[in-house]
Amino acid sequence: MALTAMGIYKTLPKTNCKECGLPTCMAFAMQVAAKQKALTECPHVSEEAKDTLADASTPPMKLVKIGPDDKRFEIGQETVMFRHEEKFHHPTGIAVRIPASLSDDQAAEKVAEINTKCGFERIGQEIRVELCAVEIDGCSDPAKRAKLLAGKSRVPLILIGSDPKAIKAAVEAIDGQKPLLYKAEASNIEAFAELAASSKVPLAVGSQCNEELSGITKVAKDKGVEQMVLAFDGKNVGETLRLLTTSRRAALTKNFRALGFPAMVEISGEEPETEAIFAACFAAKYAGIVLIDGCEPWQLLPIMTTIQNIYTDPQVPNIVEAKLYEIGSPGQDSPVLFTTNFSLTYFTVEGEVERSKVPAYVCVVETEGLGVLNAYAGDKISSEKVVKTLQEQKVAEKVKHRKLIIPGLLPIFRAEIEDISEWKEVIIGPENASEIPAFLNKTWK
Repeated sequence: MALTAMGIYKTLPKTNCKECGLPTCMAFAMQVAAKQKALTECPHVSEEAKDTLADASTPPMKLVKIGPDDKRFEIGQETVMFRHEEKFHHPTGIAVRIPASLSDDQAAEKVAEINTKCGFERIGQEIRVELCAVEIDGCSDPAKRAKLLAGKSRVPLILIGSDPKAIKAAVEAIDGQKPLLYKAEASNIEAFAELAASSKVPLAVGSQCNEELSGITKVAKDKGVEQMVLAFDGKNVGETLRLLTTSRRAALTKNFRALGFPAMVEISGEEPETEAIFAACFAAKYAGIVLIDGCEPWQLLPIMTTIQNIYTDPQVPNIVEAKLYEIGSPGQDSPVLFTTNFSLTYFTVEGEVERSKVPAYVCVVETEGLGVLNAYAGDKISSEKVVKTLQEQKVAEKVKHRKLIIPGLLPIFRAEIEDISEWKEVIIGPENASEIPAFLNKTWK
């Protein structure tokens, strides 16, 4: 049965109670039609409506929640195979392994490193490692190790092990932390499923065959496990990509519920460089979690950048507010630059101006989220628009000089701005943002 927002809306109470988290019943109906909400999330929907629409309205991929409320990480509930069809919703999380071979002090140090050194700010957003993957097999005291690291970690835990008894001891020691159990296979699914169901924690289930995997998820579901993650071994990159693609296609296009869960991949790379490359590949192609060993900033940043790029909404421009920004503590003698309101352009310029240690004003011009060259080619920026923006932002009141630094990609604006405005000394800046520090330190005395 094909669902429409209006058809779903007719079955709702139409009270706009907001208890579903959305402002109106129509907004909720649109989310259900888009497979982003389940009909059962409306607390007042009738039993008749549930019976009629429940199966058809349930998202094809389950939402899985890992961790307690104050540090929860969510994956799943994706609706499309390709980003341009709509967007991807829950960004891939990086999980860093804490080996069982480490002492308690060494393990605690690595968690502290994940807490403090494994995050960055990029284009105005905080990006970081989302999960600690704690090896339980091989620990002399699994409960002690889990409790120690759960108390120190700012992110949720994944408990890694194949012995259900050891995992159970660890889960009981951190009651309420809701870790992801990794991983159940055909040989131990019964015990792991009973543990996950009784503890109400998510369970990762693994196989290198989707047919077997669908059977494992059915066993787990029959045991009462509601939240599962499909776990794949990343040793054979090509084969793992095939399994990720076919399982997702089965769930989203065929509505095959047995594979309707988010996926994760344990990365196998002999060198840190290859581990980072493989993690980025799997993040781009359907892995909800990538499990890695390394946590060096140079290794993490490329993976995080890939994730951030893939999970932006392609239908919404990535923009900053068009206004006058102060970098450092600029004064009346500080330089004035202008750029566009495309986020990547602005934050790149901002970072390089900060690196120059020269306080400055940056006038951001509204270009509908386009970079400098695209804005010029699309007629979204002109010398007249730059001058008007400078006037609206009252930039002349901030400085006593009338020098304006323009992007090196727009040298044609120089004469035009000087002719039509009070900015009589227009300086052509560098074409590449990386050249801004040297440029400012050389030209702005």
